[in-house]
Amino acid sequence: MKQFFSDFSKLIKFRLSFTVVFSASISFLIGQKMQIGRGHIPSIDWSNWLILIAGGFLVTAAANCFNEIIEVDLDKLMSRTKDRPMPAGRMTTGQGLVLGVFMAFLGTWLLGQLNLETGLLSVFSILLYAFVYTPLKRKSPIAVFVGAIPGALPPLIGYLAAFGSLKADLFLDIDYKIAVILFLIQFVWQFPHFWAIAWVLDDDYKKAGFRLLPTKKRDKTSAIFTFVSTLILIPVSLLPTFYGFGGYYITGLSIIAGAVFSWLAFKLLMNRELIDAKKVMFCSFFYIPAVQLVLMFDFIAK
Repeated sequence: MKQFFSDFSKLIKFRLSFTVVFSASISFLIGQKMQIGRGHIPSIDWSNWLILIAGGFLVTAAANCFNEIIEVDLDKLMSRTKDRPMPAGRMTTGQGLVLGVFMAFLGTWLLGQLNLETGLLSVFSILLYAFVYTPLKRKSPIAVFVGAIPGALPPLIGYLAAFGSLKADLFLDIDYKIAVILFLIQFVWQFPHFWAIAWVLDDDYKKAGFRLLPTKKRDKTSAIFTFVSTLILIPVSLLPTFYGFGGYYITGLSIIAGAVFSWLAFKLLMNRELIDAKKVMFCSFFYIPAVQLVLMFDFIAK
């Protein structure tokens, strides 16, 4: 039983799935708070919040499952992935496919209960991640741009899920600037995040033919791209303040966290050492949940 849960966790990439659901749930709460402020609902609908978490987790797990089915032979070549259940032979691709399809349908159905737009976005996310981004990883570094789109959809999905059935009058009343900004922050963040991971794992990625660094190798140009992306993230993270739904706390955190992120990326540019890439990578792990949490508390406190 312990092995089963371990294999299932690796199959669905549990930590990645949890991060995705976290982003969506934060955006849901922001959207619900907006509705409370405008008198559309009396309080947060926690049952819909739970539906979003369950549906979002299943949809993300399904996309990861399809990704591993497609890459099963490549996963056998890399140290970090060869112990996953399918490349290790503990699960067949047929079994993985059944699980993936079941989770995809159930997750999409759950999200569709919130509103049609949420369900459709979840289907789009699965298709783009599994069937466009996944094969593109071996062909071109543009895969990072493509992968950043489904990677940034969870905040948008969570925000739309907060508006339930989206009746016509409510549909027109939604502040789409918030939805777009939530998407943009996570979209831009993924570039330094992906590239730092690609730098750290470049030797392993090369075994499978993955081309994720901007120039396909650890060089100055790839480091420049990583550094510039962290600089772009600073003004993007300040958009909530610029548009009036973020306060002092998110402003301060965005500036400080953005400065630290950029400084670490600058050190990578100067040194181009593996240890510097690891620091950028670990900083990226903390950056996005910190910004999203503070933005939510800042928004709720207004």
